[in-house]
Amino acid sequence: MDTINKAHRKNIIVAGKLLCEAKKVLIMIHGRGAGADDILSMATYFDVNEFALLAPQATNATWYPYSFMAPVTQNEPWLTSALSVLKELVTDVNNQGITFENIYFLGFSQGACLMLEFVARNATKFGGVAAFTGGLIGDKINMENYKGDFACTPIFIGTSNPDPHVPVERVYATTNILKQMNAAVTEKVYANMGHTINEDEISNANNLIFRARL
Repeated sequence: MDTINKAHRKNIIVAGKLLCEAKKVLIMIHGRGAGADDILSMATYFDVNEFALLAPQATNATWYPYSFMAPVTQNEPWLTSALSVLKELVTDVNNQGITFENIYFLGFSQGACLMLEFVARNATKFGGVAAFTGGLIGDKINMENYKGDFACTPIFIGTSNPDPHVPVERVYATTNILKQMNAAVTEKVYANMGHTINEDEISNANNLIFRARL
């Protein structure tokens, strides 16, 4: 899985069950300055032993150069390229006979923002979505970008208030949009948690998404 795709090389690191043997797939998206191996190491905290785990690696360890709250044009062509990598990866998974309903997503920080932007632009009945500190991308939210129906896909969004990178107001706005698109969203805001993932978030993701769908 290695092709040139504008700003990002399609480089997918795999773990867990073999894709050809798995019935469920978890796509894990790392944050800025991190890597696919970092986000894959988090899988031990989640009930995903029966999943194929796929983690795309951002070129130069960042999906887009500026804040997710910057004007979208400033983050191009990297943002479009990153979304294209995810789109192609989902198509690859579908071509293995795995339906959207058995595809799950997990992301942290910049990875959570990218992942939420992707699923909102391609809403359908996914297996579930776990977003740790993220929101929809852009200085202003462009509702014209978001299409489809989540058909009650379970989505968990956790964040800190305050967070140095993700304003809680953008998290609230994101939750409202996803609910309007018929997602079953659980939002948890933790006072002064910092830019990290806590045990309660892990528990919520397991109970609402991974454990609930075994």
